[in-house]
Amino acid sequence: MAWDIVIAGGGFGGYYAARTLEKVLPQHAARVTLVNDVNFMLFTPLLPGAAAGTLEPRHVVVPLREQLKRTDLWLGHVTGAEPDDNHLVVDSLDGRRHELRYDQLVVALGSISRTLPIPGLAEHAVGFKTLSEAIALRNRVITMLEIAETVHDADQRAEYLTFVFVGAGYAGLEGIAELQDFVTDVIDLYPRCRVQGVRFMLVEARERVMPEVAPRLAAFAERELRGRGMEIRTNTTVESLDERSVTLKGGEVIPARTCAWTAGVKPHPVVARLGLPLVRGRIEVDQTMRVRGRENVWAVGDAAAVEDPARKGQLAPPTAQHAIRQARRVARNVAAELGAGGRVRPFTYRTKGVFVDMGRHQAVASTIGIRWRGFPAWFLARTYHLLNMPGWHRKSRLLVDWTVSLLFPRDISELGQIGNPPELERDASGGAAPSAGGLVSSARTSASAGGDAASGPQAAQGSSPASSDEAARPSAP
Repeated sequence: MAWDIVIAGGGFGGYYAARTLEKVLPQHAARVTLVNDVNFMLFTPLLPGAAAGTLEPRHVVVPLREQLKRTDLWLGHVTGAEPDDNHLVVDSLDGRRHELRYDQLVVALGSISRTLPIPGLAEHAVGFKTLSEAIALRNRVITMLEIAETVHDADQRAEYLTFVFVGAGYAGLEGIAELQDFVTDVIDLYPRCRVQGVRFMLVEARERVMPEVAPRLAAFAERELRGRGMEIRTNTTVESLDERSVTLKGGEVIPARTCAWTAGVKPHPVVARLGLPLVRGRIEVDQTMRVRGRENVWAVGDAAAVEDPARKGQLAPPTAQHAIRQARRVARNVAAELGAGGRVRPFTYRTKGVFVDMGRHQAVASTIGIRWRGFPAWFLARTYHLLNMPGWHRKSRLLVDWTVSLLFPRDISELGQIGNPPELERDASGGAAPSAGGLVSSARTSASAGGDAASGPQAAQGSSPASSDEAARPSAP
């Protein structure tokens, strides 16, 4: 009789756990089922490129059915679990409730944006963690340029031409750099906007940008962004937002119609409904990533409190490289538990390095103790992402997109209607675009694009250690 292995979540942790199980388990020895709310994995390190239009959105995702040949994909939302009875509770996309039985369960539900009780944040900020949020942000930037071009009053036009990013971690820094690069490339098409100029501001509550990298590399990144005309406010927090402005600590009011929230991530709330022990909001696990008190339940990625082998007493950072290595290790541990060879081993991976791509052929990187910056770091970052993208045909698509972006100008089509078609009798002649406010609500209500199989609304976006299981930013080899 085949074993039943269920994986909750299809981000980096869930995908690589399933792929490793396919390799290490004998054929027909187990039925592997992966539960996710979408049928793809978002390759989060490339999300800023999709937002800036240098990459086709479909080229920064990995179709799960295409890549996982011996894994059953179950689309739905995890709503709870009954660990005493070995059942995972899943609601299918049409609302039906199912209880999936398991012999071994791997929880890889990832994270959502960490929001704060700031007045106006939920109503007026745009996230930057999912594909839908990234594309909505790009559409919003284009819409702001289009509106500003029709405004005669210079002060009012400035509201539409000011873009504020809150959170100067990986996601915030890469996001603002790529979008500013995009606006710089297309601004000549908007005469009034070009004459007045655009304003980009990066707000960070801590004393410097990118605390995850060495101070010298962070200083280089800050100088690069300031050299492009961006404002960087450290030791600064946001007090409130409204439709037309962002109010900073001390009462300074920044007239701005666009605020992107990239200030942190937290485990998905559904992990608290799985009946598993928690520590600091994450599932409590031992060094082998087995859940405390549960012999057949494991957890990886942003949902798990995995100790960082390089920093005793601290949790592993929520980065893609850690989620991938945890997933591979836990898959082999599950196989060993089922008698497929080997033995259960602890997680021992140590960070090999980080890359931060800032566009314009500029980046900062640290690889195995060697620090890089400028064009060499940018080339290393692109090469690393290319090598880690699953599937040769998907690697080829990335190469084509990057080559096209070098040879041809950017596309400024605002495609906010995709996925939101007008009613049949509505006059949509010429393509009725959604309102600027509609873009914000669209970013919050669209389906998650990163492999978060849990239920519940998507929060606004997260920061510093950002995006994928699954978080966040990429890392070195």
